[in-house]
Amino acid sequence: MGNRFICMSKKETKDNGSRSKRVNRSQRKLLADEEFLHKQALSMALHQHQLSQRFDGSMSRRIGSTSSRRHNLSESVTNGKLAPEILENLKAKKFVLIHGEGFGAWCWYKTISLLEETGLVPTAFDLTGSGIELTDTNAVCSLAEYSKPLINFLQNLPEDEKVILVGHSSGGACVSYAMEHFPQKISKAIFLCATMVSNGQRPFDVFAEELGSAEQFMEGSKFLIHGNGKDKPPTGFMFEKEQMKGLYFNHSPTKDIALAMVSMRPVPLGPIMEKLSLSSENYGKGRRFFIQTLDDHALSPDIQEKLVRENPPEGVFKIKTSDHCPFFSKPQALHKILVEIAQLP
Repeated sequence: MGNRFICMSKKETKDNGSRSKRVNRSQRKLLADEEFLHKQALSMALHQHQLSQRFDGSMSRRIGSTSSRRHNLSESVTNGKLAPEILENLKAKKFVLIHGEGFGAWCWYKTISLLEETGLVPTAFDLTGSGIELTDTNAVCSLAEYSKPLINFLQNLPEDEKVILVGHSSGGACVSYAMEHFPQKISKAIFLCATMVSNGQRPFDVFAEELGSAEQFMEGSKFLIHGNGKDKPPTGFMFEKEQMKGLYFNHSPTKDIALAMVSMRPVPLGPIMEKLSLSSENYGKGRRFFIQTLDDHALSPDIQEKLVRENPPEGVFKIKTSDHCPFFSKPQALHKILVEIAQLP
């Protein structure tokens, strides 16, 4: 290489110098273009971020009212915490988080952290046969048995204390069951893309449009588990991993999907096939709120809208671009709605 540069002619040196100048000019132009594109991309990203901050959270509307009521969260929440006077005036600071089918207390880890940072008191536990609760899923035959950890918690609450219940997916049936049996213990009930059924309905009925009738599902589903033998009625079901990803986690982060894939357990059939008995005196007087997830593949927005229409709650909130698990895909938006509902007088 050294010899080549020593033996170069004057003409070669001149040509190379001109070429070098041209290359340098081209490089400078490319760098300028890249810098311009970088600034443009940065500007667009900031614009998108501002839009998401404005519109990608909660949208609320009051059922039976022409006026929309919103709380200014920026004024009441500072550095992730509720203002002391807001916290002091809250009648219920405790949130009880009820997981849906196949999940466990583990799925609420982001929501628990955000609520604690706000100064609220969240509790999550495994329903019977879920998470790390040791009961065999195939042995859970009734909604009362499935909901036992929740019932035990409510029974042990001090008489003058109330909680806010949050039920996800089929966990909404447990919330309804608790509202019927412990109305005096529940300040508000929040149904998160959940089975908010009417009297005489089964939780499975909510999913019937997606999965077919209960009879068809019980006869032909390849996801059924026969814990008592093939000649006996099925005791549970569990979707394959790839189907679960498409149904539940179409917007969730990869690490949360990985957590779910190693943590989810079979779903007991008995509790979701049981008809709920809900009275106007107990369940009917409870304060109910519904959170809709607008890109949900497990419980479509149309079905969620139908639930709200047929069994109107006090308020409806919506989360854009959320899958069936907003505690994974949209934790901040979900958190803001929970705090907003907690502050409603």
